[in-house]
Amino acid sequence: MKELVRAYQSFSAYSEAHIRQFDLTPAQFDVIATLGNTNGMSMGEIGERTLITKGTLTGVIDRLIQKQLVVREIPSDNRRNVIVQLTPSGQQVFEQVFPAHIAHLKGQFEKLDPSELELLKVLLSRLRQAFQN
Repeated sequence: MKELVRAYQSFSAYSEAHIRQFDLTPAQFDVIATLGNTNGMSMGEIGERTLITKGTLTGVIDRLIQKQLVVREIPSDNRRNVIVQLTPSGQQVFEQVFPAHIAHLKGQFEKLDPSELELLKVLLSRLRQAFQN
C-alpha cells in the first residue's frame, strides 16, 4: 500500500511540475483536457469526469474565465443548466498543452519494458476492480 501511495505522489509531482510550466494548475489542466474537442459540458459532467469537488470546481472555472480560456453559457431552453466551453484561446491551450503533456509523461513510461507496462496495466486493472462494487 505504501509503495502505491509513493508511486502516485511521484507521478503527481512530476506531472504537476510540467503543467505549471504552462501557467496552469493541475485542476485547470484537468478541466481544459476534459473540455477539449467537445461542445462544452455542464458543471456536473465536468465534476464527474475530473473528480474535482463542486466547490473547488466553481473556483477553478472562475479562474479559467479570468484567463479567458473558458466561458459559461446558459442555454435558452434550460436556464438552470450552465454549460462551460473552451474559448478559442482555451482550445489553443488544449491543442498545445495536452499533446505536450502526454509526450512528457510517455517519456517516463518508455523507461519500462513493454512486458512491465503490460503487467502494470493488468495489476492496476485488478486493483481498480477490487474496489468496485
